[in-house]
Amino acid sequence: MSNDLLERQLLDALPVSIYTLDADGHVVSSHQAAARFGDDGGASSLLEEKGAPIWEAIPHGVSRGQVELGMRMLRAGRAPVARWEINRAPDDDHVALLQMTPLRDDAHVVTGFVVSVVDVTSLDRARTAAVDAGIALARTIDVDHAYQDAAHRLRQTLRAHLVVITVADGDGAPPRIAYDYGAEGDRRTLEQRFATAWQSVVATDQPATSRADSALAIHAPIRGVSGLLGVITIVADDTDSPEQAADARRFLDEVADQLGAAIERSRQAAYVAKRQRAAAIGEVSAGVAHELRNPIFGISSAAQLLRFRAREDPVMEKNAGRILREVERLNRMVSTLLELGRPLSLKLSTSDPDALWDDVLESERGRLESRAIAIRRARPRVPAAIAIDGEQLSQVFRSILSNAVDAAPEASDITLESTILPKGGWRCRLTNRGAPIPPEMLPRVFELFLSTKPGSTGVGLAMAQRVVEEHNGTIGIESTAESGTTVSVTLPSTPRTASLP
Repeated sequence: MSNDLLERQLLDALPVSIYTLDADGHVVSSHQAAARFGDDGGASSLLEEKGAPIWEAIPHGVSRGQVELGMRMLRAGRAPVARWEINRAPDDDHVALLQMTPLRDDAHVVTGFVVSVVDVTSLDRARTAAVDAGIALARTIDVDHAYQDAAHRLRQTLRAHLVVITVADGDGAPPRIAYDYGAEGDRRTLEQRFATAWQSVVATDQPATSRADSALAIHAPIRGVSGLLGVITIVADDTDSPEQAADARRFLDEVADQLGAAIERSRQAAYVAKRQRAAAIGEVSAGVAHELRNPIFGISSAAQLLRFRAREDPVMEKNAGRILREVERLNRMVSTLLELGRPLSLKLSTSDPDALWDDVLESERGRLESRAIAIRRARPRVPAAIAIDGEQLSQVFRSILSNAVDAAPEASDITLESTILPKGGWRCRLTNRGAPIPPEMLPRVFELFLSTKPGSTGVGLAMAQRVVEEHNGTIGIESTAESGTTVSVTLPSTPRTASLP
């Protein structure tokens, strides 16, 4: 086989059209790629007659002025290569990349040029899809809608048949599933399936791959300004080749970055809305409290006088005592309303939250012993060092413990476990084995004035959430008949500096 024939066959095997030009830009030789632009496999060709200028051989998408400018830049050494994206026809959505490089002789004089044309339609469509996804995600501040839209873009562009979006708390804890599409089985099964890959992404903040049965699973970190927000996972059939997998990873990374921005916008909007709501509630509460204080004082004085004068009438004295007890309850509510109306300003100092728990448990020892409740405690060997407001956080722990003691059966155990998180944060979990919170009430436990306990104002947990979130932490409740009720408090190593109004 001659060298010319071998070279021809090698070129024919490439999905690219190659032209050699003389110094004036006329076609000297050409090669027609096996891959055509159209999907119909027609005979349409980029190649016209040899000897024609390249701007006539490729009639659409490239102009004479464009080519001549590129040749001048290459001759002068102002650029190593000239590139354009072109369309086969004005109304055609197939896109090619045209690249021109110089040919030089032994004296480094430009004697001609090589032009290659390759179909980049799939890359262009992926890029367009990424831009569309970015525009769509930039419009929403609803996190659930952001999850759905990101998954839709991944299914549409990458033909992913499984999409899983997880969120992380930023302290190295395992991410939890916030959204999934196409999963077979429950979320626990998904977590077990991808746990190792997710842990790798969380630990390294880098993409990872794993095998999902016979398909390739690609995992990308969801990043935000505050750090790692979660992991997004896809499984698609069109990722068999290294090139397809690389394209899928690039698009997934772009969507993950856009989703991260959408999540942070959503969280910021929710935080601002909560601050505004807290400010409004505080203002109204303070006004109501001031209006109630004087009448309550008057009722209390009258009831005490009535009780003093009716000591010989048991029925009258009993009713006067009932009035005074209700007045005392109203006084507590007024104090709570005034507390809601005060600005929440943290006085931070570095301390160990477990030391606060020590003080709270000691102060509540009598109450625990009166109901024969034992505290089973597990704590880190090394004390945590967290910037906290000790006084306000102690009130949070006291409120949590009070609710746990009220719900726990007599002569039972309450478990308190605290740990230091991988990135320096701290978490505690307080568990009682009492009756579970009704499922319909569980999502509302932190609402103001909502309580299932007789005589309660329904403010304790709402205030606890307010204080914890001002520390840039989280508080949550899980409750089942099998495991009891667990309240978890997570505090990061770096608190939020802003205060609620």
